[in-house]
Amino acid sequence: MSRVCEITGKKVIVGNNVSHSNRKTKRKFLPNLFKKKFYLASEDKWVTLKVSANGLRTIDKKGLEVAMADAKAQGHGK
Repeated sequence: MSRVCEITGKKVIVGNNVSHSNRKTKRKFLPNLFKKKFYLASEDKWVTLKVSANGLRTIDKKGLEVAMADAKAQGHGK
């Protein structure tokens, strides 16, 4: 299962750990993901999404249906 937000498209990115002696080793930055159930009133069913914290704020702001439609248009969602 991939670590990608289904609303915002946030995913794992890579960077460096930098030590005190300035050595650099690869590391991953993981998105802050949650598995969350949402009630979709128009279809009268529950939908489980893997959403980042930023995605939760987007759903609160726009509403679930609009956020899912925007995500699908951008190629992120189900």
